[in-house]
Amino acid sequence: MRALLPLLRTGRGWCAATSVAARLPWGASAGPGPRRAMALYRTEERGQPHSPGYRLFFKNVAGHYISPFHDIPLKVDLAENLFNMVVEVPRWTNAKMEIATEEPLNPIKQDIKDGRLRYVANIFPHKGYIWNYGALPQTWEDPHRKDKNTDCCGDNDPIDICEIGSKIFSRGEVIHVKILGILALIDQGETDWKLIAISVNDPEASKFHDIDDVKKYKPGYLEATLNWFRFYKVPEGKPENEFAFNGEFRNKAFALEVIKSTHECWKALLMKKSDGGAINCTNVHVCDSPFHCTQEEARSLIESVPSSLNKQSNEEAQVWHFLGK
Repeated sequence: MRALLPLLRTGRGWCAATSVAARLPWGASAGPGPRRAMALYRTEERGQPHSPGYRLFFKNVAGHYISPFHDIPLKVDLAENLFNMVVEVPRWTNAKMEIATEEPLNPIKQDIKDGRLRYVANIFPHKGYIWNYGALPQTWEDPHRKDKNTDCCGDNDPIDICEIGSKIFSRGEVIHVKILGILALIDQGETDWKLIAISVNDPEASKFHDIDDVKKYKPGYLEATLNWFRFYKVPEGKPENEFAFNGEFRNKAFALEVIKSTHECWKALLMKKSDGGAINCTNVHVCDSPFHCTQEEARSLIESVPSSLNKQSNEEAQVWHFLGK
């Protein structure tokens, strides 16, 4: 490991940096062969799991607090189809965890609706989320911009991603993934893209290059994915979700264009060229962003959050839902 590389290019600005994660130029790789991005980032729990106050904050390898939304690079290697994915929900779990886009440094928290923590239902034959679920950093689905493909505006979040490999990842892991395709969910009139990807370190990753490979090597998985997104809100008393393109998955090339577009929206957001509303854009690495803060300011933001942990917390009781017609 070299002792010093002076600058980090993130998006548009350049920052002085001391961590391995920060020393990589925008889009650069940590080295040849399979990458294990997890080593470049750490997480820190604050509050009690399965409680409204629980937060999972991110640090780089130097121990400096960062935003997983704004400070983790989107791409791992400009020459390859390789992206960073922030894992919010491990496969088979039910807690609806997400990047807190409206909070400083955007920790992962559990979603709350009507005063209650949210859990996705178990809909037969599935248990919780059927993939490792998360988001691509440095992307934003602009709620004021109508998508030319769906004729609906974005859902105001980073773009979602479903990782279909064989390993169950932990909440807060940052993994390298290959993009394979995309599904266009229309959620209450908003475009909510769902990327399909596989970890580059999966034993079968070399077989997967595009969406047709998922159909070939994991038959039934895309159909299960479509049904999961169609029905997952029905147990809450809501109607089935709808999709653009009649629920057909688009290929890798299409998906990469969507990623490019949402990345441009994110850059406009960080440069205050788009109205982010309540979105919190505080960051430590995009130096020419008006929302940039110092490491000391970031630390003071985190230290104001309660740090007590109680591992004896309670998770919602598990039930099965049968939606046969």
